[in-house]
Amino acid sequence: MEIMTETKVKRISGYTALILDLILLAANAGLFYLTSMMTAMLFLEIPLFVFTLIYQFGYFIVQPNEARALVLFGKYIGSERHDGFWWANPFAMKHHISFRIRNFNSDKIKVNDSYGNPVEIAAVVVWRVVDSAKALFDVNNFEKFVAIQSETAIRGIASEYPYDSQDNEPVSLRANPAQIADRLKLELKTRLIIAGVEVIESRISHLAYAPEIAQLMLRRQQAQAIIAARRKIVEGAVGMVQDALKMLSEKHIVELDEDKKATMVNNLMVALVSESEVRPIINTGTLYQ
Repeated sequence: MEIMTETKVKRISGYTALILDLILLAANAGLFYLTSMMTAMLFLEIPLFVFTLIYQFGYFIVQPNEARALVLFGKYIGSERHDGFWWANPFAMKHHISFRIRNFNSDKIKVNDSYGNPVEIAAVVVWRVVDSAKALFDVNNFEKFVAIQSETAIRGIASEYPYDSQDNEPVSLRANPAQIADRLKLELKTRLIIAGVEVIESRISHLAYAPEIAQLMLRRQQAQAIIAARRKIVEGAVGMVQDALKMLSEKHIVELDEDKKATMVNNLMVALVSESEVRPIINTGTLYQ
């Protein structure tokens, strides 16, 4: 398959072409006048009139951030991307294409993450055409091509990462949106370069568990949060107990054997960790049966 690349078309300024056009019109008028007196002049007037008529189809206008790709009898002969008034081969078809920045907003796509959990994901892709020849002739419809390839890339990225970090996963869809966006942009750049499209930005616009498991995952997140909070509380309580025992020992407030230390540690941990009101048993050194 031949890969197209944008080239510059041969053209002249439309204003210069207008001067030539006026000369042709004047010549037509002169020959028409002579033909009215000399019928033999028709063999010059008719070809000149046809040429002047065809000449008019060479004019075209290019707006800012746009281009015209010219095709002559099925062969691409170049593009004009400089804005202005131009004239080129009148037999060439002049295809319009815009270089303006566009947005693609994907629909919400249901896909399984790397753990097999169904999630809903959507993304916004900011793109523009940078090569008119590739966009027009290497793909059937570059706008549909961008849409389909973007959704395919989104599905692929979502299936490579977990929704949430688990078991020390380094990257997840929810916790690392910037990294996911960069990964998506790189994937899209690779896919869309064949269509002469540049990806300016890509980012996740929607991310959620699928409705059928959303409540279950919410409870799991709540349980993980409770476990993490409990762990912090226990770590703090252990530190406080260590400080208390160290202070009692250094200031010689009371001498505790191993059994008494164990009882005090138990009482302090219960008092510090429990969420309800507790009544610890204070070991005074005498145990009553």
